[in-house]
Amino acid sequence: MIVISLFFFSSSAEFNNLSSPSLGDGAELLDESQYLSGGNNLSSADLSLNIVRGEQLSAVAPPFSISGAVLGSWGIGKTAEITEYLVQKGDSLSSVAEQFEISLNTILWANDLNKNSTISPGQKLIILPVSGALHIVRERDTLSEIAEIYQADLKAILNFNNIFDEKAIYPGDKLIIPDGKKPTVNTVSYQSVPLADSFFICPIPSPCRISQGLHWYNAIDFSNNRCGDPVFAAAGGLVQKKGYTQLGGNFVRISHPNGVITYYGHLSKSVVDVGQKVFQGQIIGYVGCTGYTVPSGYRGCHLHFDVIFAENPFARYQVGSQLGQ
Repeated sequence: MIVISLFFFSSSAEFNNLSSPSLGDGAELLDESQYLSGGNNLSSADLSLNIVRGEQLSAVAPPFSISGAVLGSWGIGKTAEITEYLVQKGDSLSSVAEQFEISLNTILWANDLNKNSTISPGQKLIILPVSGALHIVRERDTLSEIAEIYQADLKAILNFNNIFDEKAIYPGDKLIIPDGKKPTVNTVSYQSVPLADSFFICPIPSPCRISQGLHWYNAIDFSNNRCGDPVFAAAGGLVQKKGYTQLGGNFVRISHPNGVITYYGHLSKSVVDVGQKVFQGQIIGYVGCTGYTVPSGYRGCHLHFDVIFAENPFARYQVGSQLGQ
């Protein structure tokens, strides 16, 4: 097993040497090429993409890498958070389940596998901290209904996810359901909202470079190899959540009027508040390397951009593609 500590620190001297552009309200940094349209200069890749259970994109050959949702340390004993495991030579699904003291079904459900699936070295597996299921909260979900769907105990869900108010859940939240049973396909479905090319702009300044392709949950990484670049709201909406996770670092999550949610992770800092209305192109934070990045420190500065309940339109472009001049 590979053990990686998820706590990384960079010296103040490193950050003092990072340059940030001179910024006004951000409007001067945007141009028409920030939008996805037939006229931009992104080189398209011939990728086959599918909706997995209606909730995320998967390329022809995953694996996924972990998102910045509720994420935790790796290899430090039992944790109440999701981890990611890199398959080693000689591993089997059963041996990995035994290693993490969870059921085989838990691994199968979390990774869209079945009992006939095989794994290979280098593949990444999502590991839940306990036997059970993972649920992405939908618009009208209630915790009591979620507990019923997964045949789970409501109090166990509340306690494990540190929820003190049954009403304090939001669309896009990822809940761990201890001892949850996988529901039927028709019980939990996620409708994918169609998006026009003009709905999102690239969330960092031109040239907006894609540094990592589609990975779990439904994310694309952007980087111009600079810390301190502004991060723009890809579309107008309401700041739903902000905070910090051990892997995702400082994050902002925006709810858009059509039900789509966007997540912006690894920020050096955010400059918006929960409940604040934001317009498309408004600066919501700055590119950073908080949380877990590879490499660690300022050399790993990038933006992790998740799209929840819709396809990520940037997924169809090759790594290294640039939007804008």
